[in-house]
Amino acid sequence: MTVETKLALSAQEVRSFSQSHNEPTWFADFREAALTKAAELPMPTPDKTNITKWNFLDFPIHTVESKGFTSLEELPEEVQALIDTEGQENLYIQRNNTPAFSKVSEVLKAKGVIFTDIQTAIREHSDLVQKYFMTTAVKVDEHKLTSYHAALVNGGVFVYVPRNVIVEKPLQVVFVNDNAEASLFNHVLVVAEQSSVVTYVETYVSTVEESKGQANIIAEVVALDNAQVTYGAVDVLAKGFTTYVNRRANMARDAKINWALGLMNDSDTISENITHLIGDGSFADTKTVVVGRGNQKQNFTTEVRHWGKNSEGLILKHGVMKDAAQTIFNGIGKIEHGATKANAEQESRVLMLSEKARGDANPILLIDEDDVTAGHAASVGRVDPIQLYYLMSRGISKTEAERLVIHGFLAPVVNNLPIEGVKKQLTEVIERKVR
Repeated sequence: MTVETKLALSAQEVRSFSQSHNEPTWFADFREAALTKAAELPMPTPDKTNITKWNFLDFPIHTVESKGFTSLEELPEEVQALIDTEGQENLYIQRNNTPAFSKVSEVLKAKGVIFTDIQTAIREHSDLVQKYFMTTAVKVDEHKLTSYHAALVNGGVFVYVPRNVIVEKPLQVVFVNDNAEASLFNHVLVVAEQSSVVTYVETYVSTVEESKGQANIIAEVVALDNAQVTYGAVDVLAKGFTTYVNRRANMARDAKINWALGLMNDSDTISENITHLIGDGSFADTKTVVVGRGNQKQNFTTEVRHWGKNSEGLILKHGVMKDAAQTIFNGIGKIEHGATKANAEQESRVLMLSEKARGDANPILLIDEDDVTAGHAASVGRVDPIQLYYLMSRGISKTEAERLVIHGFLAPVVNNLPIEGVKKQLTEVIERKVR
């Protein structure tokens, strides 16, 4: 039996949106073709989570036009707290779907670094965007949500680092959501050429209590030979969103990526974080922390797939669940045939703070090669009473002792965020959610 799915926008509306933003013809055609695919493709099927009744397709408004910021002093206090207003040289802020503030150092411009919003990149760096946009890391036709995203992209960032260029200070991006009807179809594309180095940190901040929109977010990282990328992200999207997040990376020979992800949404969330270690000697270190509360349902899949020889993939996932929150952790280490000397290691741990909270940690190793090393660890449980006893024996109250244990449990990711304001924000969000 075929089930008809009605999409929120028509092909004509998608093309009109493209034309209104002066996008090149190839991208307008790309959008329309993706929308056609979206009507035909099935939804994704995350392991152990039934999303058939989740609303990923309906939303009130595709694009909200918002006022920009002429100075950082105009930012909401919670956004200002994320930014070193004196020392942050490279900053982009998006307000709902509008590019609201941008600055890039003259040094980086002189070196050929591109750091701009995605729609400016589509217009002004069309050849580069066309080469990498949903052609390698994420494909348009994977399922309905990837094709729907391709058709409706309404925000995001493009980063390009030329060969041998070292970006010494982090590139910081803040996506501000302060309109309850805004939907976020953000696309982040990071391209690091041979022997380049870059650190990119993004933060999603909702200042509304509850949203009526959708969040369909895709990030692609393409790292060529010997490139090094650090990708930090803190997601704090409001309740009411139905959130799909897909962060992927393709790593060439001797390329390295370090993921530090704080996934703190108050919305129901499906998240994929997949790294392909294609080149020999490639490396991925993925650290993720999650806090769930209320009646949230969340599914987090982290996968490192080894194609190259001597590749190494490390996965660390820690989650804290309270109230009646339900979370699935799927950790996958896949070693393909021919990836000799590969090493796949993972650890998934869930801490539950209440009787109704549910956590499920699923470590998976899929190995098609003999000469490799691999290992996994997983645990689901409550706060260790021995740790509590030790702290309380030093005169610390039970509440404060639990707080210290939780912060220590989540510290491996918090401490890896390279921007102090973002690190502080994540710490405060954790504090607020587990209090």
